[in-house]
Amino acid sequence: MRRSKSDALWLRAAGVIPGGVNSPVRAFRAVGGDPVFIARGAGAAVWDVDGNRYVDYLGSWGALLFGHAHPRIVEAIERQARDGTSFGCATGMEVELAERIRALVPSCERVRMVSSGTEATMSALRVARGFTRRDKVIKIDGAYHGHADAFLAAAGSGVATLGLPDSAGVPEGAVRDTLIVPWNDLGAMRAAFDAHRDQVACVIVEPVMGNAGCIPPAEGYLAGVRALCDTAGALLIFDEVMTGFRVAAGGAQARFGIRPDLTTLGKVVGGGLPAAAFGGRADVMAVVAPIGPVYQAGTLSGNPLAVAAGRVALEMIGEDPGLFDRLETTTTRLALGLVEAVRAAGHPAVGHHVGAMMTLFFTADPVRDYATAKRADRERYGRFFRAMLERGVYLAPSQFEAAFVSAAHGEAEISATLEAARVVAAGIG
Repeated sequence: MRRSKSDALWLRAAGVIPGGVNSPVRAFRAVGGDPVFIARGAGAAVWDVDGNRYVDYLGSWGALLFGHAHPRIVEAIERQARDGTSFGCATGMEVELAERIRALVPSCERVRMVSSGTEATMSALRVARGFTRRDKVIKIDGAYHGHADAFLAAAGSGVATLGLPDSAGVPEGAVRDTLIVPWNDLGAMRAAFDAHRDQVACVIVEPVMGNAGCIPPAEGYLAGVRALCDTAGALLIFDEVMTGFRVAAGGAQARFGIRPDLTTLGKVVGGGLPAAAFGGRADVMAVVAPIGPVYQAGTLSGNPLAVAAGRVALEMIGEDPGLFDRLETTTTRLALGLVEAVRAAGHPAVGHHVGAMMTLFFTADPVRDYATAKRADRERYGRFFRAMLERGVYLAPSQFEAAFVSAAHGEAEISATLEAARVVAAGIG
């Protein structure tokens, strides 16, 4: 694999950008080696600046449901760019996108556009606290909801403890009201409610964990969380920044039949451009300014370019009722094939997949939460990742991230990936 241009850019980047990257996981610290610099993408593939081609399972971290540079989405962006890139004013397209979101995700009776998943989750938390007039929030150990201070909390020593700051620069006061419980553990969730009766504003969950690797909810877990929230008078927030329009047309809430009070959306909702949204019950969203006392604003919220791309992406989802069945079939074949290839070479492996997202864990133990995910062999995953990259397959550069399949991935891409996996698994030691 040619590397000279990527290596030169990496040296330049390290001198001008902290750590050489604009988001930490891009630095390959979790898998070793130096990153490649991507120049372009088309369909299911990307090419780096040295001309190397990769079958891409990153997909801009799940945003590219239809693959890179889909002609309809590109056309919509180009058409809007000629009419203007940003106005800071209301546009008709914002209304149309909000209506499309509500049609696909009926729990979002009212929708507010923002520019990132972090903005969406941060705003949803503020809305929940403003609506309930309570302060405490329950989140899941290992779940990532963006880099707002209140979410950068690490679990304490107990099962349901107050969080501790998980990043320098986050004061203890910022996470003092964040409670951490394990994923798939209703007992711990119940204990958190019992210990802080009438103080919990909301529970925020990824309905399928994606930032500790893809970890599905246990049977009945989400329904149990919904019931605990109802009993306690707390709101349930589904963080569907990753799962929204990826595990089903209506997101994980449609797939599992659970209606949250608030939902955060991102990635696919912008069609590959920076856009996100939060929405929910009309009475809850009525606390948002300018009609309510909870302040939230954004100069580029509802940016015309992102709205144009997102509107077309959601339109394409609505036009194709068989889309998610095909995506799931492709993802299942990939996930099972990777596990088979790795196990055949004598390595322990567990594979999880939901909809069009998946993770291959290098472990023999069942993975049901962040604690069990951490038992996976990260060094072995790193060797696997680097060897697959050398063979033209771009997986998630961390054992604790999900990989994503797009509608552009076909038989040729899956077959090539599994053939590479068989060769790599036999040689990584």
